[in-house]
This record gives sequence, structure tokens and C-alpha cells, in this order.
Amino acid sequence: MLENIKGKKGVDVSENNGHINWPALKEAGVDFAIVRLGYGNRHLDSRFYANVNGALDAGLAIGVYYYSYALDADAAEREAHFLVDTLKDCGLTMDKLPMGVWFDMEDADGYKRRYSVTDSETLTDMCIAFTSVCEVRGYKCGVYASYDWLENRLDTEAFVGIPIWCAQWDEDCDWEETAIWQFTDAWEIDGQVFDGNLCLGEA
Repeated sequence: MLENIKGKKGVDVSENNGHINWPALKEAGVDFAIVRLGYGNRHLDSRFYANVNGALDAGLAIGVYYYSYALDADAAEREAHFLVDTLKDCGLTMDKLPMGVWFDMEDADGYKRRYSVTDSETLTDMCIAFTSVCEVRGYKCGVYASYDWLENRLDTEAFVGIPIWCAQWDEDCDWEETAIWQFTDAWEIDGQVFDGNLCLGEA
């Protein structure tokens, strides 16, 4: 997982991107895609299989991520089991996911905030719970979060051996140990806009 990816360019995608012109992405120099498998309580991304197959057919390396709506560690574990069950059902073993498996820890729509899940201990426990389930079941898993969350909301000292995918819109990534850096909030190719999805391998 994540070997020799420094300088490689990638996108993360979901059903929100609609139908993707994968050959055009490849032609533009994209090397990898991290595909959303699902979100919340057993919700499969409607474009998961199409995006995985499209990326592979275009010759891109792939990984997957799961957008969490967990409010505690138990819910995060259930999300992780759903992710792993889905991966095993479709034959995506860890060796077929060179860009890794990721727990998307953010609160873009304010869901966690509405339920007052904002303390560092709970948020950190959810990250550890999700990644631990994946690890036990044969999938190395990292955590995706913004630089602000990594710096101020999560106890990253507890992330022993857990890779980090950092989102920070800037000329440089300030999180020194990041494996992947998501560095822009808008990128257009072949007339299609990828909002906040352009990444650079740092490992």
C-alpha cells in the first residue's frame, strides 16, 4: 500500500462527480483514483462499481474511501464492517488497492456538530475503531482529514501506524507525515469540474 507514489497525481471521486471520462483523466496525467465506496449506515455509493471499473480500465491505480456519519466508536466499527464486506464481495483484496483504504473523517455538512459530537476523544476513538476493524480483517486503513482537524480536532499521537491523507488548499502541505496531500478545491479537465479532489502522493 502506498509504495513509490511520491509525485503521483490522483483524484478522489464519488457519485457526486457523475459519469467520468476516465481516459481523459489518464491523458491529463492522473495516475490514481480513490473511489468512494459508501457513506453512513450501509449506504453504497451508486457509482462505486462503475468508478472502480472505469479507473482500472483506464490503467489507473485505485484505492477506496468511506465517508463516515458515525457518532461513536461502535457506529464507526459497523461502517468499517460494511466497507470490508463490500470489498470482499467484489473481490477487491488489499493487493488490488495500492492506493489504500481510507476513513473519511470530516463534517462537511455539519452532521456531527448537530449531534454535539465535537470532542477530540470521541472523534479520535472513531478513527481508531474504524481502522482497527479494517486491519483485523486484512485491510490496511488510513485516515482522511483536513489539516485543521489533524492539528486541532484529532489526537493524532494515538494514530500509531495509521497513514494520513491530509486536505490543505495551499502551495505546500504543513502536515509533515502525510501520505497523500489533497491540495486544491477545484480542478477542471475535459469540461468536468472535480471539486476538492486533486491529490498528490507524498509517501
